[in-house]
Amino acid sequence: MKIIFCLMAFCYTGMVFGSEKIPRAKAVIEIWLWGGPSQLETFDPKPDAGNKYNNGKKAIKTNVAGIEISEYLPQLAKIADKYSIIRSMTHGINGHETATYIMQTGRKPGGNLVYPAIGAVIGMMKGYDYGYKGQIPPYVVLTQAKGRFSEIGFLPPRYMPFITGGDPSKKEFAVDGIVVANVTKKQQEQRRELLQNIDTLGKALPDNNALKNFDADGNKAYELILGDAGKVFDLSQEPTEVRERYGMNKFGQSCLQARRLVEAGIIYITINSTGWDTHKKHFDSMTRQLSILDQGLSALLTDLDKKGLLDSTIVWCSGEFGRAPEILWEAPWNGGRSHYGKCFSVLVAGGGFKGGQLVGASDKTAANVISRPVSPADLFTSIYELMGIDPNGKLPNTGKDLKIMDGAENKLSELYKAPGDKK
Repeated sequence: MKIIFCLMAFCYTGMVFGSEKIPRAKAVIEIWLWGGPSQLETFDPKPDAGNKYNNGKKAIKTNVAGIEISEYLPQLAKIADKYSIIRSMTHGINGHETATYIMQTGRKPGGNLVYPAIGAVIGMMKGYDYGYKGQIPPYVVLTQAKGRFSEIGFLPPRYMPFITGGDPSKKEFAVDGIVVANVTKKQQEQRRELLQNIDTLGKALPDNNALKNFDADGNKAYELILGDAGKVFDLSQEPTEVRERYGMNKFGQSCLQARRLVEAGIIYITINSTGWDTHKKHFDSMTRQLSILDQGLSALLTDLDKKGLLDSTIVWCSGEFGRAPEILWEAPWNGGRSHYGKCFSVLVAGGGFKGGQLVGASDKTAANVISRPVSPADLFTSIYELMGIDPNGKLPNTGKDLKIMDGAENKLSELYKAPGDKK
């Protein structure tokens, strides 16, 4: 009995893969920079490369010795001890759709199967079939789908993410199916009462199982709309100074909303941030986009840490690829950067990942990986392991003999925290 109790306690606090004890995360926040952010203007600046590559932009020191990031990210520079940077992410694909697919599934495009995104897999493996009791689905997307492929691939429709729609920076966050703009709670209650009063079929067939199930589902929906669960989307409950610290814009308030969803027990949250496909006037876009990213992401990491949630919440930030090192100054690009999947950067934090670390390196123009290449499969294997999911285990609910992750030969074990490690 004592042995069984010890094993149960051990499984609760961590998972064993080989000889390692791996901290177990409870949630993931994916910050998807849709279109492909430049590695040179974010986490792998090259201040000595020359104007042909950097347009005179500089690197700034962070609060971790030896780590510098772009001058566009001063707030993130102050908290580099809370995250690590992979500077050697690579897959070599330059098309949006296929690059998005590999950076969401960890699988190479092609073949007869469309695999599910990591969010759908984690939402399934930690969701309703495995003890999740929340009224809000375990996989939430803020605020729009990527549109490049189906998030669930060949999985059944019940594993689709809940896509909120709306804009959390507006006075009222009109969440699809939960919050109707300009309709009060009292009006919702009156509408529900009216529906019940005109339900003559239900009253005529009170013992019909199909109608009973329909009514039960309707009651659950109204519990979400009118009960406590839906209040997680009411950002007016947050102090004004907190909201302003994240930035009163769609991305910043999405980061705040993601934090609230983690607090509510949601397992996988994706923030889809648009505007990163900077073929033209790249530096004008970066001035705007990176200021918003810097404020929102730094506030999110800081808040998670202060609330004791960072150790149990993985945050990863990436796009489908990076941008080409050489700037295109000629018309019509006028200072743009093209797609580049050969070498780019990813930020990871929390959930068992160490902070203040660099993984891999690129050459003097961020064109080629020169040490420790990391594939999407390597990254996802690590996220699965830290979530307590065996990447070599069988992918359920498919009717197929498939592993959760294939082809991960170089997982990021050097970034795993040891038990009791506070860094």
